Amino acid sequence: MAGMIALILALQLIGEALVRLTGAPVPGPVVGMLLLVALLVVRGGPPPALSRLAETLLGHLSLLFIPAGVGVISYLGLLADRWLAVTVTVIASTLISLLATALTLRFLLNRSPEDPS
Repeated sequence: MAGMIALILALQLIGEALVRLTGAPVPGPVVGMLLLVALLVVRGGPPPALSRLAETLLGHLSLLFIPAGVGVISYLGLLADRWLAVTVTVIASTLISLLATALTLRFLLNRSPEDPS
């Protein structure tokens, strides 16, 4: 499992380096995640050790929200000053996510079983 953690951290580091080198307006961890997806597609799926790591991380997912909660409390004054922008952004991003999910689901459900693409 330590090897898979090292792989994920290495891909995140590569993503950070690519973002810094190119100046792309995307967070480095997102680029690292895209690299991981590409690696898994080329490989044909995750190795068992990576699947176990993913299950372990998902089992403790609630712990990952603690830093975000601390950040919200730390910047409560700033959030109070900009509550309207934050509220509009949260609502808009939620609606966009729901729309993207619905469209993806509709696309996947309309595909015929014999259509491999």
